[in-house]
Parts: sequence; C-alpha cells; structure tokens
Amino acid sequence: MPFQKVLPEKLSAAVVRQIELLILRGVLRPGERLPAERDLSDRLGVSRPSLREAIEALEARGLLVRKAGAGIFVAEVLGAAFSDALVRLFASHDEALFDYIAFRRDLEGLAADRAARTASDTDLKVVDTLFARMEAAHAKRNPADEARLDAEFHLSIIEASHNVVMTHMMRAMFDLLREGVFYNRQIMFRQRTTRTSLLDQHRAINAALQARDGAAARAAVERHLDFVAEALRADQAVARNEEVARQRLEQALGKG
Repeated sequence: MPFQKVLPEKLSAAVVRQIELLILRGVLRPGERLPAERDLSDRLGVSRPSLREAIEALEARGLLVRKAGAGIFVAEVLGAAFSDALVRLFASHDEALFDYIAFRRDLEGLAADRAARTASDTDLKVVDTLFARMEAAHAKRNPADEARLDAEFHLSIIEASHNVVMTHMMRAMFDLLREGVFYNRQIMFRQRTTRTSLLDQHRAINAALQARDGAAARAAVERHLDFVAEALRADQAVARNEEVARQRLEQALGKG
C-alpha cells in the first residue's frame, strides 16, 4: 500500500501555504506590499529565519518579488489577460464592447447571487462601505472617484462570492476597463441623469446583498448592466448622427 509516515511540517512550509492561499483567494493582491519582516513574523507566530525561508521559496515560485529598499511585494501574477493586438481589436470594434458587457452581466449576476447567500458579514460590510463612498463621491460630483469606486464596488462583490477563478479572471477584465479599452466610464459619470440612475442601481444591488436575497441581487446587477449597454448604444447613436451632420455640412460648404 502506498502509505508513508506523516512527518511534522516545517514552519516555513506552513507559512508558504498560508501566503499562497491568500494570493489565490485574492486577499493579497498583485503589487501589494507585505508587512515588514518583524511585524509579519509576529503575526504568523514564526521565527524570522523561518519567515525568510518561506519568502525565498515564494520568490522562487514567482509569487513574491523583492524590491531593493522598498520591501517584499506580491508579484503581478495575473499577467496580461489578452495580447496587445487583441486589445487593440477590442478598442476599435463595438461588437467587443457589447460582448464584454454581456459577459459581465452573466458572471457578475452569478457572483452577486452567490455572494448574497454565502458571503461573510465582513465581505458584505466591505461592499456596503464602498457603496457609502460612492454616495459621497456622487455628492461631491467627482466623476473620476465615482468611476474608480464603481469598479471597486463590482470587484468587491465578485471577491465576496469566494470563487478564486472568477476573482482573478474578472480582475484582469477590470484592468482593461480601468484603462478605457472598452469605454470611458468617467464620461458616463459626468452626465447628471445617467450618474443618478447609476447610483440608484448600485443602491439596489447593495440593498439586495445586505438583505442576503440572491435572486434580487442577481436581477439588480442584470438591470444595471442592461442600462449601461443601452446608455452606450444611445451615446453611439448620437455620435453617429453628429458625424453625419458634420459630413453634410462639409459637403455643403464645399459646394458653396
């Protein structure tokens, strides 16, 4: 029989496993700095030599990076979700934009349903705190903060669903959104009626999550992203009409 003696685990191996799980679950994020060595060894209850051994092992696995004079950081383990050539295609074709929103609608709806049912109280507190910050940014009429908090709010729901594959995949997708590959979210938050509607939609999502109503949370997310898609279609129609009017004016002036 292929049984082997169970050996006591080295402290450094236990540290490695704990940090790996924190990275896998998205608790430790790419680019995040680890606490100083003394602080971290105290938190983990291990000696500093054991901690150093664990960190060296994690560096060798490409999960941590050491920056001279700055400390130890979580490596950019996500990498690029798509090639540069494909990103340029996404940015130049409307079909990719609406497929992206449909993809988010399906996955975020599922994540909201799951989070409402299984998230911890702490998870939901994070979501609620981010929504409160969204309300504050709305009152200050700060489109940049509203757009940033919008992304953080949606990601917090995905993280609260505790699906590690979905968490890392959607983080990579949201990186493209932050970079404006699909559309400029700040523009949406500059429009008075749109930004008020968006806040109300996020309020409905948050309320359903806090009530732990999975079906209502999923429906609220789907309504929100349907609204985003329709708003973008309307903006594109206006832009097309303006372009047609400009071309006609140029033609008329040319004939004159």
